[in-house]
Amino acid sequence: MLTPQTAPNHSPTSETHHGGTWEQLFNAIQDPVIVVSPDGTIIEANNATLLAAKKERKEVVGKGICKIVHGGRWPHIKCPLEEFLKTCSPKVEETRLPGLFGEYSFTISPVKEPDGTIDKIMLIARELSGDESRRVDSIRTAKLAAIGELAAGVAHEINNPITGIINFAQILLDNYKLDATGESIIHKIIHEGDRIASITHNLLSFSRADGRDQGPVNPVEVIRESLTLVRHQLSKDGIRIVTDFPKKDFFIIADFRQLQQVILNLISNSRYALNARYPSPNPQKKIEITCEKKKKGQSCVYFITIKDYGTGLPQSLLERLFEPFFTTKPPGEGTGLGLSISYGIIKDHGGDLRVNSILDQFTEMIIELPAGI
Repeated sequence: MLTPQTAPNHSPTSETHHGGTWEQLFNAIQDPVIVVSPDGTIIEANNATLLAAKKERKEVVGKGICKIVHGGRWPHIKCPLEEFLKTCSPKVEETRLPGLFGEYSFTISPVKEPDGTIDKIMLIARELSGDESRRVDSIRTAKLAAIGELAAGVAHEINNPITGIINFAQILLDNYKLDATGESIIHKIIHEGDRIASITHNLLSFSRADGRDQGPVNPVEVIRESLTLVRHQLSKDGIRIVTDFPKKDFFIIADFRQLQQVILNLISNSRYALNARYPSPNPQKKIEITCEKKKKGQSCVYFITIKDYGTGLPQSLLERLFEPFFTTKPPGEGTGLGLSISYGIIKDHGGDLRVNSILDQFTEMIIELPAGI
């Protein structure tokens, strides 16, 4: 039975049958091992856990599992790991935890007392292999593709009737004498109809980006032109831009305007997060943009990273971040389509868009694109 009460690097009181201590064996395990209560409070953690989390034991033991593994959550958001622990059921969970642990598979094992009760649960984390990580990515990609197809189908079905509504409203406005109230109502119908048409257009963009204008593009030029468009607004908000670009020009095959649309959207999200965390000037109120070309397997990949030190995101939300209409912004401040469309554009370019974030620390958006030239 596991009854870990002693701290690593302290003299233990329990001996194993082979002359060693249970604590020595516990800390000899190379993978992170965490013992928690069913409510998610950490009872004990081995040295590998402390190393992975980059924390001291006093910063881990007694804290919530979500805080240590996920970096925390918002009060109104449930942590999937904490919710599962309440069931006290064994499970192997493959997940991406980019904030603190990287990509790990968690084996969750309840520890039964002699009377059958469970007051301890052991979690053993094992780093995912390349194939396992790609499988996790492929499942997410397939899920988003399915959502995209559904969104496209809904958009097509909505397009025709909304076009009819807008046209009939315009006929009323053009051909019938209406009082001021009537005209105001018709204008509102047309305005709201146009808004629906815009949303359906965006849904179709998410589900089927086209690459008709793809050609040789220098990503650094895309970023520089994007910054030219928003630099005044960022400066007004007190947001600094820090860039790190390669001295040598590199080119990829891409649609300049579509790639710019992605960059502008990611910068806009960073600006929102920074203003939310720092309403007044702050040294950390900055956006870091880096570009680099790396070898990945047998091919070369161009990485664009946009990082801010704003509000960050709970890990439990990262799985849904690219879904259409999912937004972390308050009602009326976002449609939830920006990241969905950006994801679709990057996928259409044969690349990948990933997020790495820790609540109240940072958010990092990583664009991978084939470096074919």
